[in-house]
This record gives sequence, structure tokens and C-alpha cells, in this order.
Amino acid sequence: MAQYRLSDVNVGENYTAKELDSFVSTTDVILLSNNGSQLFTEPDREYKVTMELDGFFEHSSQDGEKYYRDKKAYIVEKV
Repeated sequence: MAQYRLSDVNVGENYTAKELDSFVSTTDVILLSNNGSQLFTEPDREYKVTMELDGFFEHSSQDGEKYYRDKKAYIVEKV
């Protein structure tokens, strides 16, 4: 699977699920997909990166507070 290793993705470009799988396995990022929990079920399905975010807010169920996470998040859509 070494040929699929990605260290970066670009908004507007298409990637296969196996490329995105490699990307999230080697990079500290979050992927948000309109394909629900099935993002990695079809390795050759293509997804387009539609947006890149520098971080996000997360609600803590432990203390009820909202925290900003300084972590890249990418939104991908099925092609």
C-alpha cells in the first residue's frame, strides 16, 4: 500500500478511498464525509475534497464545555 501514501490533499481534487485511508492513517486529521460510515468500504470509490478547515469545536460529554480543537478537518463528497 506504499504507493497510496499521501501526506497532503488539496481542495478541489479527487482521491480514492484507499488514498484517503492512507492519508488519515499517517496524518493527524479528521475527514467528514457525506457517505456516512461507508467511506472506506469501497477502496476504489472516488471522493472530492470540497473544504479544508483549520479546526473545529467539540462538545465534551465529561464537563459539558465546548472546546476548539486546532486540528485540520477535510470535507469530502462522493464523486
